[in-house]
Amino acid sequence: MSEITKSIQFICDEKGLSYDIVMEALESALGAAYRKDFGNRQQNIHVKFDPETGDMKVWDEKEVVEDIAEDVLLHDQEEMMKRREDARKDGRELTDEEMEDLVKFNPKNQIMMTQAKEHAKKPKVGDILKIDLEVPGDFGRMAAQTAKQVIIQKLREAERNTVFGDFKSQEGNIVQGIVQRRDRSGGFTIDLGKITGILPPNEIIQRERYNLGSRMKFYVIAVEMGNRGPEIILSRKDKRMVQVVFEQEIPEISSGEVVIKGIARDAGNRSKVAVWTDDENIDPIGSCIGQRGSRITTIIDELGGEKIDIIQYNENAVEYIRFALSPAKVDSVELNEEAKEAIAKVASDQFSLAIGRDGQNVRLATELTGWKIKVVDVNAGKEVTPETVAEVPVEVEKKEDVVAEEKKEEPVVEEKVEEKKDE
Repeated sequence: MSEITKSIQFICDEKGLSYDIVMEALESALGAAYRKDFGNRQQNIHVKFDPETGDMKVWDEKEVVEDIAEDVLLHDQEEMMKRREDARKDGRELTDEEMEDLVKFNPKNQIMMTQAKEHAKKPKVGDILKIDLEVPGDFGRMAAQTAKQVIIQKLREAERNTVFGDFKSQEGNIVQGIVQRRDRSGGFTIDLGKITGILPPNEIIQRERYNLGSRMKFYVIAVEMGNRGPEIILSRKDKRMVQVVFEQEIPEISSGEVVIKGIARDAGNRSKVAVWTDDENIDPIGSCIGQRGSRITTIIDELGGEKIDIIQYNENAVEYIRFALSPAKVDSVELNEEAKEAIAKVASDQFSLAIGRDGQNVRLATELTGWKIKVVDVNAGKEVTPETVAEVPVEVEKKEDVVAEEKKEEPVVEEKVEEKKDE
C-alpha cells in the first residue's frame, strides 16, 4: 500500500469519511486543475487516479450529436440571448418550453458528428466519446499537492457536517455557551464548544448583562448550513425557552400528563404560563410549583430571576380571562364574541394590579388568552386597554407601586398557592 493510499485510508477511518467519496473529490479536483493549466474551458475533463502508483489517465468526455450548420447555430444562439434578456426584463427566467424551437449545442459536453469521426471510426448520435489527453510531467508533480488540499477540504466538510448534525438535533432545545465577543450589529458571538453561535440584537433581553467570558443558557432557534459552515441562531427572549425549561423541570409536563396551553412573555421581567390536565388526580398548578415551591424556584433561577405566573387554563373564556389577570381579583367579565374583546370589571383596589406596571399584566393576559382585554374600575369608572395604558392617571401608577412594595416580601410561590385556593 502506497503512502498516499495509507494517508487517505487513515483519515477516512479517523473522521468517518467514505474512501470512494474522497477519491471522487480528488479526481474531480485533478480534472479542474488539468483544465486550468493544460486544457481549456470547452473540455469536459475526467481523471482516473491510481493512489498506489500515482499514475493518471485523463480524457475529455463528450456526447455525439448531429452536425449543425454554423449560420443556423449562430442565429439560434443570438435568438436565445434575446429571449433571455426579454425574460429578465419581465423579472423571470426563460422556460424550457420557450427554447424548444431553438437549436442547442454545448461545446463542453457535446461534439458534432464530423468532428467525432476524427476520434472514432463509426460514431453514432448519442454515443459517449472519450478523447484521451496527454498527461504532462509537470501535472504529475501537482497530483500530490492537489490530493493533500482535497483531503484537507474534505476533512473540514466532514467536521462541519458532523457539527451541523449534532446541533441540528439541538434545534428547539437549550444549550450552554460562553459570551465570546460583541459584534458590530449589537449582537453577541457565543462559544458553544465545537462551534460558535449567534445571538442577534433582537433576541437579547435588554436588562441582562452579557459580560465577556460569562456562561449562560440559550434557546436554539435555528440551525442552518451557510457558506462558511453551520450557522446557529440563539435567543434569550424567545417564549419557547420558557416551555423547554418547564419540560425539563416538571416531569408531569415532559410526560404529557400536564399540558402547557399557552405562554405570554415579557422577557426578563414576567411570564404567564397556562397549564391544564384532564387527569382529576393531578393538580396542574401544584405540579408546576412543586413542594414548598422547589420546582418554580428552579425555573425562575433558570430564567435569570424572571417572575412566573402559573395560570389555570379553562375552555370557558370568562374564567380563563379571570385567571389570566391574576394576581388581581376580577369581579366579572363581559365578552364581545364577534370582535373577540372582553371587559374585565374590577374593584378600585384591584385596578392597578389588573393593569400591572406599565400595563404589563393586562398586556400579557391579552397575549395569553387571545382576547383584547379592557380593564374597568367599577367604582371610579376608569378603563384601560393595552393600547391606552399610557393614559392611566399618575395616582393609579403610584398606587400600584405601593401594592407592589407591600407584596415584595411575599414569596412568589405562596402568592400562587393562595391564587389557586381562590380559584
